[in-house]
Amino acid sequence: MRRLIAAVVAVIALGSGGARADEVPHYVVDATWPKQLPNSWIMGQIGGMTVDRQDHIWVNQRPRTLTSDEKGATLNPPESKCCAPAPSVMEFDQAGNLIQAWGGPGAGYDWPEVEHGIFVDSKGFVWVAGNGPKDGQILKFTHDGKFVKQIGHPGEPDSNDTTHMGRPANIWLDEPANEIYVADGYANHRVIVFDSETGAYKRHWGAYGKRPTDEKVGAYDPKAPPSSQFGNPVHCVQIAPDGLVYVCDRVNDRIQIFHKDGSFVGEWFYERNTLRAGSTWDLAMAPDATRSLLFSLDGTNNEVRILDRRTGEVLGAFGHNGRNAGQFHWVHQIAIDSQWNIYTGEVDTGKRIQKFTRASTP
Repeated sequence: MRRLIAAVVAVIALGSGGARADEVPHYVVDATWPKQLPNSWIMGQIGGMTVDRQDHIWVNQRPRTLTSDEKGATLNPPESKCCAPAPSVMEFDQAGNLIQAWGGPGAGYDWPEVEHGIFVDSKGFVWVAGNGPKDGQILKFTHDGKFVKQIGHPGEPDSNDTTHMGRPANIWLDEPANEIYVADGYANHRVIVFDSETGAYKRHWGAYGKRPTDEKVGAYDPKAPPSSQFGNPVHCVQIAPDGLVYVCDRVNDRIQIFHKDGSFVGEWFYERNTLRAGSTWDLAMAPDATRSLLFSLDGTNNEVRILDRRTGEVLGAFGHNGRNAGQFHWVHQIAIDSQWNIYTGEVDTGKRIQKFTRASTP
């Protein structure tokens, strides 16, 4: 029997009803996905994943995390016939074919020291972030990699600075409002919102909707009261069709929920005894009209939890720590397409992407 939710605190009037247990999808790994990359390319750690309106899967990966033996063909002299680092931004179709790849330093913008989140909007523009030590910017490109806009700039973190970010982790665009939300991040303790057209600052908030601080707090303690501060990293931000904003406070083992103005709605805790890097790494929303389910990624316990979005209840889970197909090592990113296929990406030494297809319900 799958574990039930560890705790639900201050939750919350998210609406009546919810998903039934007999409607919860089951998943099986597609071990043939993706297909072999061209040009003897190999991927590094997977910093970001998203799915666009055409059900293409986009990856923001980290070529600089490859070891010498992994990129042996590029050494001088070459040490092996394979491999070479793939470009950072990669677009795949549902069958696993690589459509295109681009990215890296260029004129007019500051490419991240460490690649992280990625988001593709309805017009095909590609937004990327980075969590390197000095990264304080997000970037916008055309579908084929031409630079369009930079918001923020590299610099020292400050959770109340409105001109740049502090190692931003993830991005979500509210297109009707022309607002871009940033999970900020690995150094700052907040969500920050900018005008997506002009780059102008709009607002920001910390845990419980309060003004964030950079006051040092102790390591997470499951026996202590919940932290009044977001930990590092603030790792994901997503917006549901009803306007609720979901934020992954990774090391504090919780998801916090807000309205778009930053007012606090509630929080859910999962696997509260999880230490190290925490239990709430990333989210993907079910593709049905109401986004009835959340798929919550846990890179410490290496599993995907299936949540009722209205209540936070754990309805199911899949995955296990390991190296085989369908298992995970530091699973870091998750995305879902319109046919309920789930895609995951791993960091540390995992350095791979996987696809899980929806099986019949029990």
